[in-house]
Amino acid sequence: MKFKKTVSVSLAAVMSLSLAACGSSSAAASTAASGSTDSTAIAYKDIEVGTTGTDITANLKFLTNRTDMETSDYAGKNWSQYIEDFNKLYPNITINVEGITDYSSDSLLRLQGGDWGDIMMIPDVSKADLSTYFVSYGTSEEVATVCNYANNQIYDGQVYGIPITAAARGIVYNKKVFSDAGITTLPKTPEEFIEDLQMIKEKEPDVIPLYTNYAEGWTLSAWDDYIGVTATGDSLYTNQELLHTKDPFTDPGDGTHSYNVYKILYDAVSNGLTEDDYTTTDWNSSKGMLNNGQIGTMVLGSWAVTQIQQAGDNADDVGYMPFPITVNGKQYATAAPDYCFGINNQDDAETIEAAQIFVKWMTEQSGFTANEGGLPLTPGDTSMPDLYKPFQDNNVEFIADEPSVKGEETLLNDLNDASELNVEQGGKEKVAAIVEAASTGSQTFDDIMGEWNTKWDDALTSTGTEVK
Repeated sequence: MKFKKTVSVSLAAVMSLSLAACGSSSAAASTAASGSTDSTAIAYKDIEVGTTGTDITANLKFLTNRTDMETSDYAGKNWSQYIEDFNKLYPNITINVEGITDYSSDSLLRLQGGDWGDIMMIPDVSKADLSTYFVSYGTSEEVATVCNYANNQIYDGQVYGIPITAAARGIVYNKKVFSDAGITTLPKTPEEFIEDLQMIKEKEPDVIPLYTNYAEGWTLSAWDDYIGVTATGDSLYTNQELLHTKDPFTDPGDGTHSYNVYKILYDAVSNGLTEDDYTTTDWNSSKGMLNNGQIGTMVLGSWAVTQIQQAGDNADDVGYMPFPITVNGKQYATAAPDYCFGINNQDDAETIEAAQIFVKWMTEQSGFTANEGGLPLTPGDTSMPDLYKPFQDNNVEFIADEPSVKGEETLLNDLNDASELNVEQGGKEKVAAIVEAASTGSQTFDDIMGEWNTKWDDALTSTGTEVK
């Protein structure tokens, strides 16, 4: 099996191009590029929305992956409506939204080219290169006082990305489908989940028990999101312990860890509990299909719930359940940031401040994260969207992954480049290979996991990483 290498932007390869294309408009640009904003600019943590910067005039370009929110027929609140609300407080700060359909690839090209704008959802760049492009919002300790889950885009203690929202990791499901199949208790183990899918197939033959969304690609990479806290109960696993673990894809024998996450997908496909032809799946139509009861479950982050509720007339039938893995009698859910706002460090100080104000308004006052079913971003906010009731009823604990230790921020990148597995970095190809092998019977699941272990162990050796 061949896997695509992790896509990351190299400092050496693009530094000269970026600076030539962008130019440096002020001293703020050079100080921001080294990891700190201009000394005369207000610190992000000290910005008070509605008070700070009300006299600023700025024209900002904002690149986003949410192209669906550009249209007036979006069922939720669209970008125009958010910007209209923002301009009630800041009438002289203009926000020009540009949506990119193939965001993960095209945004990287825009970033490398330099002419991308002022604010963007940070794509998959090497953490070592964050300061090459983006303004630091402050140290991780400073940012933690004003924003939860800002633990993803960090390098050398500086935060370069503020999450637009944060999502928990579970499974979107149709509550009516489960009820009609006679399922009265949500599954807590992989075996129980597969049994429930089998019940749906037997009692509702016109319903697809689990929809893989194989053809979309990016939807498959969502399976990686469950191998950390959700499958282990350990906040250190993904960014610290995994990096020093030999044979991480081995079955621990207790229904936990990555082996049992991916085995759910393999077993569902091999047992005929997914769509008949995985090559013909379609993300946009799948939202309406789950809404109207043609699909029973999809493995996606909680961000997808609102979109699926808005995709038809049966919003009340769309629910969100904890992922079916139990660790020592308890279930956990990874709480993680979605895309994060990055601000161009080649902008002048006033433009940077305007961009920071918009970011802080989005996270603190816009209502975006609540509207999109996200977890609260403001420290001390204990409100929780209704979609998480099954989590609360089952005492599921929400935990964020701890960031990498200092000096190892790029180690996951290095191991992924060497192994070509792209664990937790958009590794859709390896998950697609599971679907293909399970469908055709070309490989057993244990054979696949054995190959992954070999690739990972070889990467540990080639990178000189200590096994602990």
